Amino acid sequence: MLRRDDLLNGYFILQDPSKFCFGIDAVLLAHYPAVRPRDRILDIGCGFAPIPLILHAEAEKRGYDGVRITGLEILPDVADTARRSVAENGISEGRINIITGDINEASGLFPAASFSLITCNPPYMQVKDGFVADNPARATARTELFCTLEDVIRESAKLLKMNGRLALIHRPGRLAELISLMRHYKLEPKRMRLIYPSADAEPTMVLVEAVKGAQMHLKVGPPLIIYDEAHKYTEEIHRIYGWNALPGGHTDRKS
Repeated sequence: MLRRDDLLNGYFILQDPSKFCFGIDAVLLAHYPAVRPRDRILDIGCGFAPIPLILHAEAEKRGYDGVRITGLEILPDVADTARRSVAENGISEGRINIITGDINEASGLFPAASFSLITCNPPYMQVKDGFVADNPARATARTELFCTLEDVIRESAKLLKMNGRLALIHRPGRLAELISLMRHYKLEPKRMRLIYPSADAEPTMVLVEAVKGAQMHLKVGPPLIIYDEAHKYTEEIHRIYGWNALPGGHTDRKS
């Protein structure tokens, strides 16, 4: 059964908890790159489309009517639910378009160099790690069953315009691999931010934004801390969500 969740930005999202629900990582990624007035944005592996909906709300808030967003999702039923969210929010298909397809075929689905910004919250775990969820949809979200990190970066490099940006969120343990792959495909990491559950914990996620064809110079931002000493969400997390409390059902990862 579908659940309707408030995104706290004027829109809602339909999700199926029996498959997966988006987590705080999707929200942090959606708020990391700056939306520009005439961006053409692709969200790879969009799921139920939280990132396209958040990016659309941000563009609308800024009066950027020229922004166009595409979500690419491999699971047909999940893509159908994302389209329903877009329609029931009253957003025209021209502003957000959901495509059913495989990232490995993305360069055949879209013209080369057709996007100025690509976002992706990819599966964090490699198949060789030995854990695959029983739920097929959850396994697709968590594990590199249908695409690897290299697949995401390779196809993004083909689809980005020169000086276009790729924004990813991943695990710090794969940061060296991520940067190496980006540079191999001529995407230069320009910004990075580590995400910590609390100030005294090790980082559990990392945000990276790379620019196609840019010169080397990586700026590391301040730590992004989720919980304060009382184990409540920090002020920055509250600001990102735009509310004084987070909605129910959000987790630190696709659940």
